[in-house]
Amino acid sequence: MFVLRVLEVSILEPSVPTWQIISRPAWPLHTKIFVPEYSTALKLEVQNCTTNISVACALRVMVGSATLPQSFQKVLNCTGEAACSLLLSSPPWEKWLRITVESLNGPSARVAFEMTASFTACKPGGASSFLNFYKSLNQSQDMQLPEGSLNATRYAAANASGQGNSCLYSQPVIREDLDVVSVVFRILGESSVPVQAHLPTLLLFNLNSGMDSGGTLVLNLLLNKTSWIPGNATVLACLSVASPVLNPNATWDCRTAFSQGYLLNVSVSSMEAALTVPYPESGSWFLSLQLACPKLTGECGKAKALVTVTTYLSPCFNDCGVYGQCSLLRRLGYLYAGCSCKAGWSGWSCTDGTKAQSVGAQTLAALLLTLSNLLFLPAIAVALYGCHLVEASVYIFTMFFSTFYHACDQPGVAVLCIMDYDTLQFCDFLGSVVSIWITILCMAQVKKILKYVLGVLGTLFIAMSLQLDRRGIWNMMGPCLFALVIMISTWVYRGVKRHHCYPPSWKRWAFFLFPGISLALIAIAIYAFMETNENYYYTHSIWHVLVASSVAFLLPPGDKHKKLWAWSRKLLCGYQICKNDREELYAVT
Repeated sequence: MFVLRVLEVSILEPSVPTWQIISRPAWPLHTKIFVPEYSTALKLEVQNCTTNISVACALRVMVGSATLPQSFQKVLNCTGEAACSLLLSSPPWEKWLRITVESLNGPSARVAFEMTASFTACKPGGASSFLNFYKSLNQSQDMQLPEGSLNATRYAAANASGQGNSCLYSQPVIREDLDVVSVVFRILGESSVPVQAHLPTLLLFNLNSGMDSGGTLVLNLLLNKTSWIPGNATVLACLSVASPVLNPNATWDCRTAFSQGYLLNVSVSSMEAALTVPYPESGSWFLSLQLACPKLTGECGKAKALVTVTTYLSPCFNDCGVYGQCSLLRRLGYLYAGCSCKAGWSGWSCTDGTKAQSVGAQTLAALLLTLSNLLFLPAIAVALYGCHLVEASVYIFTMFFSTFYHACDQPGVAVLCIMDYDTLQFCDFLGSVVSIWITILCMAQVKKILKYVLGVLGTLFIAMSLQLDRRGIWNMMGPCLFALVIMISTWVYRGVKRHHCYPPSWKRWAFFLFPGISLALIAIAIYAFMETNENYYYTHSIWHVLVASSVAFLLPPGDKHKKLWAWSRKLLCGYQICKNDREELYAVT
């Protein structure tokens, strides 16, 4: 990536005419001007343009960023020596504004012109800056203000919005950070904001931290019933970024110099209004409130509306509703929140139900995913019949937690959580991988002491890997491949030693191993290549059925002469049971 940086950019001073020269058309003029606070308009004027050739002077003036969309850039074409001007309403406060001037004359033309930039200001009453006052409040995160500080705040706000020579009424707002991408803006003083017709009321919401753009800005307006306004009057509200809209005539449009704001209104007939801005732009957001009447009469001039303003920044709007889950994500260094919708729901807060599943479909999905785990019962019975007690215990653990994990993982109404969701998920994943691990070890038929050691060590390593990355592909592939290597090595060793295929019985291969391996391969193919979010509830149910059925076929037969609950040590009375495996007789000594 190549970055082109302009060096030695000249600076325009407000209301000071400056002569500029473009010696070559290939080298446009780059200059900038700083927009102070309280600026309601910027007028850029170009005049007295001359050139060293006989052709009339032609210039193109571009104000704003050249890398952002065209709406963030204003273009002015000037021809001849006559003055041409560009008026920008509500320019961005306390920012540098880039100005680029290009010559449209021939390649050998040398152009000289005079450029002047002037501002129209709207300062509140008093010498202090209410914007600096806001910033000093927003920098402090301690919400426990002493009583004297609160009185001083009200006094400063009253001075900053004096009715004498002011053109706006400023309302102090403080910011309270609750959590990551969770902010509440509190208005100091009275709970309701006064709004009048002859001057706008201005509120500032600071969203300058690096993580604020990853949430959702929510604004709620409520007209107080005690407000005294005419029936045809309307309270107009304009929410804009970088600069406020202070011109009463432009409030209906709610447009700043380079962006379109958000217009709301409340009245006697409609007393509430709400606005949601997902992923708001980082910067200073301004809310302008003003009372407007169709005809500005004396009655409207004396009217005063009280509006309750509630503003906060939340990770996800409405907490993603019933069918969604709010998640914090980080990508390329940016932290943002988003809704993960389920059951076919979509939208910013999972409220779009055009493709949503019905309650019956949700119940069917929950029943399929939970009841399909009952297919582990035949595998448990086979394990108990073959005296594989450890394997049967693991299958019972897997069946139990897989059933209740999928019952808790369902969206909507068909949900049942017997414990924490994260705990259920961990136990389900652990039981699934350990079941595969101990089944293959049992098929290898190694010595018991070695099988138990490998089983415990494998379970510990599987639990560790699941804690590191629960959905990692090697969490299942690693134990499976390692166990298969052990099983194949054992079978090859026994086959070479006995000079016969192992297992030796063709019936074992035909009626147990081949069906079990086929079911396992089909289950793996469905899990890896066919399972999607849309068909999850029935493809994953088929996965449960196939895996549980394959286990019942793959488990090796147990010892026919061994009884399940036979004691091999002394009884409680001090006697010892002696067992003769050949005669199957017991004698007491």
